[in-house]
Amino acid sequence: MKRIAAIAVAFILVAAATPDPFHRRLPEGVAPPAIPADNPISDARIALGRRLFYDADLSVDGTMACATCHEQRRGFADGNATHAGVHGDPGRRNVPGLANVAWRRSLTWGDPRVTTLEAQVPIPLTGQSPVEMGMAGKEVELRRRLRRDACYRTMFRAAFPETRGRIDQAAVAKALAAFQRTFVSFDAPIDRGEAPAAGAAIFAAKCATCHAGHDFTDDRFHRLRPSAPADRGLGEVTGRVGDDGAFRTPSLRNVGVTGPWLHDGSAATLDQALMAHPDADPADTPALIAFLAALTDDAFLANPALGYPDDICRR
Repeated sequence: MKRIAAIAVAFILVAAATPDPFHRRLPEGVAPPAIPADNPISDARIALGRRLFYDADLSVDGTMACATCHEQRRGFADGNATHAGVHGDPGRRNVPGLANVAWRRSLTWGDPRVTTLEAQVPIPLTGQSPVEMGMAGKEVELRRRLRRDACYRTMFRAAFPETRGRIDQAAVAKALAAFQRTFVSFDAPIDRGEAPAAGAAIFAAKCATCHAGHDFTDDRFHRLRPSAPADRGLGEVTGRVGDDGAFRTPSLRNVGVTGPWLHDGSAATLDQALMAHPDADPADTPALIAFLAALTDDAFLANPALGYPDDICRR
């Protein structure tokens, strides 16, 4: 009986530490995303990730946080064609929105090997092509910065009791991933059946092959432009000429606020983005833009649980 009671208590504790990360019911037919076994969701891990997401101390000179490039009001994009790094290195590609990012099968414009949020974190944090946050070779400094903050020490212990709150880059990546898995957006007009019929019909006929599923992406890589690309995209990874210029289909969730558009941010308007597609018909543009407006989730863009955590560990 004691053993059974102990198991029951352990189960309750695990359940309490592993809440629903989405904080709402998912639409019918939408299954929860996969969560890595070594990074289970917990309120403490989400709270830590939220604070880290908005902390510019994650960049070498203290000027850039994740939220610098991923603004909530823009669907966690940033409104620029590309974003320069801390040393002024020009960005290579447009900053993507992060709505429902937990469901993405690949997490960059051109590299299908990056399949988890945990694996994506080092790209902006320590990547060198281009340099974004500039922390390559600075893990000791990152630990020093975070450890000097008593609030962070407490939060890491709560989030990672299995390591007694060890502060390192791997834990930072896990916490950021846990927070981003709460970026759930299913309250747009289209989710309530309110999309304009004319645009919906055109979209289904001409766009839905690639922009498929509940997030309007097949998560695959396609080439829009027949000319030789300056950015090889998928071809840079595979080495195959046939893959040159192929980029991941972006999700269209909140597309109305995530511009400029396309992998290089070269489309300043949705009209331009639509006309960049093969067989685009200008006559379809007004109806399609009206349809795309129905994909904007205003509640997601203003959800206080995803904003700056000014009520956590006041300094």
